Amino acid sequence: MEYDERLALFRQTRLNPFDRGEEEDGPQEGKTPPQHESRPELFSGSRTHSSDRTMDLGLAEDHFSRPVGSFVASDIEQLKLAIEECKKLILELPENSERQKDTVVKLIHLRLKLQELKDPEEDEPNLRILLEHRFSKEKSKSVKQTCDKCSAIIWGLIQTWYTCTGCYYRCHSKCMNLITKPCVRSKVSHQSEYELSICPEIGLDRQDYRCAECRTPISLRGVPSEARQCDYTGQYYCSTCHWNDTAIIPARVIHNWEFESRKVCRSSLRYLALMMSRPVLKLKEINPLLFNFVEELVEIRKLRQDILLMKPYFITCKEAMEARLLLQLQDRQHFVENDDMYSLQDLIDISSGRLSCSLTEIHTTFAKHIKLDCERCQAKGFVCELCKEGDILFPFDSHTSVCHDCSAVFHRDCYYDNSTTCPRCARMTERKQDEVLECV
Repeated sequence: MEYDERLALFRQTRLNPFDRGEEEDGPQEGKTPPQHESRPELFSGSRTHSSDRTMDLGLAEDHFSRPVGSFVASDIEQLKLAIEECKKLILELPENSERQKDTVVKLIHLRLKLQELKDPEEDEPNLRILLEHRFSKEKSKSVKQTCDKCSAIIWGLIQTWYTCTGCYYRCHSKCMNLITKPCVRSKVSHQSEYELSICPEIGLDRQDYRCAECRTPISLRGVPSEARQCDYTGQYYCSTCHWNDTAIIPARVIHNWEFESRKVCRSSLRYLALMMSRPVLKLKEINPLLFNFVEELVEIRKLRQDILLMKPYFITCKEAMEARLLLQLQDRQHFVENDDMYSLQDLIDISSGRLSCSLTEIHTTFAKHIKLDCERCQAKGFVCELCKEGDILFPFDSHTSVCHDCSAVFHRDCYYDNSTTCPRCARMTERKQDEVLECV
């Protein structure tokens, strides 16, 4: 039976509290007991039975139709008493019986109603700004979420809740004024860098035995609250701020080439998620020796260098601009800007082999356009001026070398075997000297 059907049936079976009082106390002298219309009963058996009379105490009242005006404290107390009676009755009824199942449904209804009274619906704004968070009111009623502030379940059916559009922080409407942590996205925007020390622990004593975020008293023995260490910051947090989520730690990747997920606090989890695709890691400065031990990094660096050499061909080629070839790297825009900056997602994809496959395919497409498909790009090739033989050369060919001064392209063997200077550089120097003499 669906929720709405059970709710309608429950409303049909409720009793007027005055009728119930007359029934329990008996009819008064000189008065005829009121005649009730026959109503379908949710439970079988006579209502004069002791357990059924207990069931009627608070359970059959109309707790689901709100009267005009606000509830008073007595309504909440009555619901709490009804819930306790319902819990006792569940334990008394036979296991897995229909009556027990229906009583459980009633218990759920009563608890939802109690929660609604404690957190009544209000006309909440659709957008709220707090500590650089931009909270947007959620309209989903069925998705199960957990409040990042109080760690309790968000009952979307009866509770108002918000999500930060920047860091995806979720919380009840009633918890918003208790938030003390600024939006993580603002930190990403103002300070885009990682902690590059592996688990920089400072000790609980330096934290005054308190959570690093909410300052709740904590200890390693779990009294009064369990201390949980974040592998990214090295600090200790309470169970409300640290849910034992796991994430890949950038410092362990850079120094150890280790991609095992470690436990992190909630704020670190959001920060690492927002930083995942940001190219802020300059490996040749942080750990240049990594290229000596990870062959995949050397391969990716060569492909990126070739793509940078292809870029001038595309930005001056009409066909390439119309085909939007460079948009194949729109998810990794930094690949067409430099060859030394990496994001954490780049390193994860390099380790798994996904980046090598995709980048090789893009490299092949780019080279095919320049060397085979486009006559304009072919016309921008080079002829080796040292041997004056062979096919047209391009700076991204594997068997070529490029002059660092004038960008002329030669066969690699010719360039290193020739002891003279670059012919093109020599011509340019001679031309400049002639221009100086003409001016004199």
